[in-house]
Amino acid sequence: PLSPRDPQHRLHALTQQTQSRLVLVHHLTKNKFDDHIVSLDIDSVLNINNMDNDRNYNCLSSVIVKGEEIAYIIFTSGSTGTPKAVQVRHKNFIDCIHSLAYINSFNKDDTVVQMTRCSFDIHVQEILGTLLVGGTLIILHPGGTIDFDYLSKVLQNKQITYLHTVPNFLHSFFIFIVQNKNINAVKHLRSLCSIGEAFAVHLIDLIVKIGITNCHVWNLYGPAETTIVSTFHKVDLTEDTRSVSIGKPLSNYRCMIINQYLQSSVTDKEGELCIGGVSVFAGYLGRDDLTAKALVEIDGQLFYRTGDLVKLDNNGLLRYQGRKDHQIKLHGQRIELGEIER
Repeated sequence: PLSPRDPQHRLHALTQQTQSRLVLVHHLTKNKFDDHIVSLDIDSVLNINNMDNDRNYNCLSSVIVKGEEIAYIIFTSGSTGTPKAVQVRHKNFIDCIHSLAYINSFNKDDTVVQMTRCSFDIHVQEILGTLLVGGTLIILHPGGTIDFDYLSKVLQNKQITYLHTVPNFLHSFFIFIVQNKNINAVKHLRSLCSIGEAFAVHLIDLIVKIGITNCHVWNLYGPAETTIVSTFHKVDLTEDTRSVSIGKPLSNYRCMIINQYLQSSVTDKEGELCIGGVSVFAGYLGRDDLTAKALVEIDGQLFYRTGDLVKLDNNGLLRYQGRKDHQIKLHGQRIELGEIER
């Protein structure tokens, strides 16, 4: 997926990097690609009245998909100035969704509002994951996430039970809810998921003030290279008053904390978080050199080196400490400062 917010030159560069043979466009992007790139306007597909009268749209056949094949590519920031193309397999995605359903983060009875831009991997979970578990998906109008009045009405009228976004957004939106005394907008929430940034404890105060203490609040963590979500923590609104951990690995995931010598760190000792299991990606497209640096074999199993520094507390919970490099986050997405410089 490519973001329509990106400039034309970036969209062209990412398309060329993936060697895409076809680009699906809509009213926001159809003028950003020239005749050298084959494009299909999805608006015309969605609006066509009689599919039988158009052979161009009536010749699609079933596709056999294997678990080891690539499901999608998500771009993350690269220090060389060129974004890295993260390849995620079908089995990576399916296992991630099953793991999230296992902890009851979301389920077939949930009504999910689609919040995330398409260049962020949570977008894949919101749409395909929701349909996979049998839930109901609500799509907002363009710009709907920044129109809090409109968003509040959607949450209330559609009785949204599942909301997944970054904590800074939740903080701003909940302040709006409090100031406008529109508690009914969030009264149906069953599961509230925060990801992409550190979960600030003052967000707990807002949740309590709004009165949705019966809602399950999740602090989720996971880089794109380990498929959307890797660890989870169910926030205790009364106990997590000083800091909120990133919790424990999802089922079929494995986390290790290593030092500079690739040795396992002891409890309460800071080290780099490495993630293994069903989630590990298939490598960076066309960059075997970067893939070799990102993956390490431990006990015969491949682990992804996140570059995140963590500690394991006495309760067996992972505590995020920061980065081992100069990478930053903006709106939940990782950015290498080297890419900005270039």
